[in-house]
Amino acid sequence: MKGCEARDEDGFRIVSVSGEVDLSWSSDVRSAILDALNQHSAVLVELSGVSYIDSSGIAALVEGYQTSKSRGASFGLLGISDAVRAVLELARLDQVFPIFPDTAAAKG
Repeated sequence: MKGCEARDEDGFRIVSVSGEVDLSWSSDVRSAILDALNQHSAVLVELSGVSYIDSSGIAALVEGYQTSKSRGASFGLLGISDAVRAVLELARLDQVFPIFPDTAAAKG
């Protein structure tokens, strides 16, 4: 089941994504991330429920990261699934994105 929901928790806007993030709906994920960044200065994208992500999904994450950098906002990935981790490691993006196991770790 695909889904994309936003909630506020521990001072963050969390965009929780689930299902397969592919070209058919990565634009929805992109919109949810950018909307969150328009409203909050600290955004986490929760990916624990993502079973598959393709290059369009990764592009949505990269755009969110770049947008946050240009605005001086905080951005990170939360609880990434093994499927997402494998793609991020392959592209060496696990070295770029701040990745946290939970919101407590993100608060630092």
